[in-house]
Amino acid sequence: QFTPDLLPADVTGTLIYSQKKESFCVKKGPIFSNFVLADEINRAPAKVQSALLEAMQERQITIGEETHALPKPFLVLATQNPIDQEGTYPLPEAQMDRFMLKLVVDYPDREDELRILNANANVSVSHTVNPVVDAETIFRSRKLIDGIYLDEKLKGYLVDVVLATRNPDTYGASELGAFIRFGASPRATISLALASKAVAFMNGRSFVTPQDIKDVGLDVLRHRVIVTYEAEAENVTSDDIIKKIFETIPVP
Repeated sequence: QFTPDLLPADVTGTLIYSQKKESFCVKKGPIFSNFVLADEINRAPAKVQSALLEAMQERQITIGEETHALPKPFLVLATQNPIDQEGTYPLPEAQMDRFMLKLVVDYPDREDELRILNANANVSVSHTVNPVVDAETIFRSRKLIDGIYLDEKLKGYLVDVVLATRNPDTYGASELGAFIRFGASPRATISLALASKAVAFMNGRSFVTPQDIKDVGLDVLRHRVIVTYEAEAENVTSDDIIKKIFETIPVP
C-alpha cells in the first residue's frame, strides 16, 4: 500500500546492523516477489515511485554496495487514483514508461455492480484465492510468444505509429503537433510489438495481424504520449491523439 509517508527502503529493502555479527546485513523489501501490487502508487512521493525504476527495467535491486537479482517471473501491477484528487503525486515520465500497459478502469455496469454486491454485502466476507497458473507454464508461454511471427511490413507499421507520436507532421497529421508535448519512447515500440504477439497468442494464432496492433495500441501508448497545455485546454486527450494516428497511418 503506497502512502505519503512511505520510504524507498520500505519498498526495496535496506541494510540493518547486526550486533551479533558486528556487520550490516541485507533486509530485503516486498519488491522481492514474483507479483508486486503497488496499490495507489501515486499517493507516494516521486522519490518512492522512483525506487521501482531499477527493478522494472534491470530486474534487480541495489542495496548498499550489493546488487540483488529479483525472482523470476517478475511483474509489477499498479493502481492509481485520479490525478485531480487531493493527496496524489503525478508519476514521473520515466516511471510511467516502464509500465507496458495502462488500462482505464471505469465504473462497473449494472451486472458487475450486482456481482460485487452479492460477493461483498456481508459482515463476514471470506474470499478464497486459488492459483490459476504456475511459473513453469508462464515460462513456456513466453517461449511460444517469442515464436509468434511478426512480418517486416507490420514491424514498419508499428514503428510508423510510434514515430507519428513524435513527428506527426511527417505522417500527415500536422494538426496534432500543437497537442503533443512528448511522443512515445523506443520502449513503446518494443512493448507494442510484444503486446501484439501476446494478443495473437491468446487468439490462437502464430502470426500478428494489423488488428492485433490496433487492439493494444491505446493501452500501450496512452501513458507515453504527453499532451501540451493547449491540448488540456481543448480537452484533447492522449487517447484522441492515438486514435487519430491509427486513422492516419495506412495499414500494410
